[in-house]
Amino acid sequence: MKQARFFVANISFVLVAFWLPAQMSAQAALQPQVWVASWGASQQIPEPQNALPADDLSDATVRQIFHLSAGGPALRVHVSNAFGTEALHITSVHVARPLSSASPGIEPTSDRPLTFAGKAEVTVPPGAEFVSDPVDYPVAPLSDLAVTFHVDTPPTRETGHPGSRATSYYVHGDAVSAANLTEPKQVDHWYQITEIDVQALPGAGAVVALGDSITDGHGATTNGNNRWTDVLAQRLQGLPATRNIGVSNQGIGGNHLLTDGLGPNVLARFDRDVLAPAGVKWVIVFEGVNDLGGLARNGEVPVAEHAALVQRVIAAYQQVIARAHAHGLHVYGATITPYVGSSYYHPGPLSEVDRQEVNRWIRATGHFDAVIDFDAVVRDPQHPDQLLPAFDCGDHLHPSPAGYKAMGDAIPVSLFAQ
Repeated sequence: MKQARFFVANISFVLVAFWLPAQMSAQAALQPQVWVASWGASQQIPEPQNALPADDLSDATVRQIFHLSAGGPALRVHVSNAFGTEALHITSVHVARPLSSASPGIEPTSDRPLTFAGKAEVTVPPGAEFVSDPVDYPVAPLSDLAVTFHVDTPPTRETGHPGSRATSYYVHGDAVSAANLTEPKQVDHWYQITEIDVQALPGAGAVVALGDSITDGHGATTNGNNRWTDVLAQRLQGLPATRNIGVSNQGIGGNHLLTDGLGPNVLARFDRDVLAPAGVKWVIVFEGVNDLGGLARNGEVPVAEHAALVQRVIAAYQQVIARAHAHGLHVYGATITPYVGSSYYHPGPLSEVDRQEVNRWIRATGHFDAVIDFDAVVRDPQHPDQLLPAFDCGDHLHPSPAGYKAMGDAIPVSLFAQ
């Protein structure tokens, strides 16, 4: 009798042991999925020298390679016509695994078509973007993804991101599934693709880095993916607690808080670049050097104009904080890095005073939810109004790859604790 009871008890234990993992897997499968931005880039009207010639975009295939942050079992791609003046017709969009970050070749067996409302083609209205249907397509964290699209007629006005620091390839004809592109033209810009989302479990989120060329990566290595945002993404993926966090780089070279220039000003692009990315929970604000540097670029101005600019910059930060908080985002302020010696802005003593005053406001309690002190990371201790030579790309304004690594390494990952 005891043996029988022992046998039944063991059978029960075995059944429970097999049932629990299966039940847990079933429960996980039933959990609602969320979408998280794994890659993103701010859109603008490409300057004439950065736009593709219309003739090159007539019956053309464009292949672009994007470096993801978070991974997931499924993905979707955003096609943008944000600055187009007429509808954009794309006949097909495919995704594939590239052979390298600096080659137009793909693994042929990995090629998959995307659909939009079930169709291969998509027509994006002017000023809008379309999100593809989800596709089961597992992607690893920190991997590269090739997105290839074909257009029959060129857009009247292109939408793109000139500061890609990544090479794109284009040829005439429909070659979206080609394992390689034959004698493609190439350019270091991105066009018409604004975001790649991955599927994740509830609790996942995205960090938006809102910035100018220092966030965009001027001075980083082309196809090297070594901007400070890339370093942050790598660190987040290195910890189990933060592996479900994506990073979306919304930096635009030459961007301003207050005025349009290269891309719309920060307040004008806030909704599209900060609030819209999938799963956004945090925003890092690293803007202002172009506003400060531009004031006296062509000659010194009265002290009163410096004081007025500082107040306007601070007011813009307050607007960003208020709008981010209204949508439940955590907003972190990054201090403005040194730029004395810059041959582009050649700032004088008054401009340095402005930078110090703005940084004091950023560091003060009661403004941003936390402070990321990039100034303290990259400045020369002997000359704190200048970049440390080892962290200077050579123009005394933008960091080098070593500087970007130091910046990314200095961000406390505890800021993104779930």
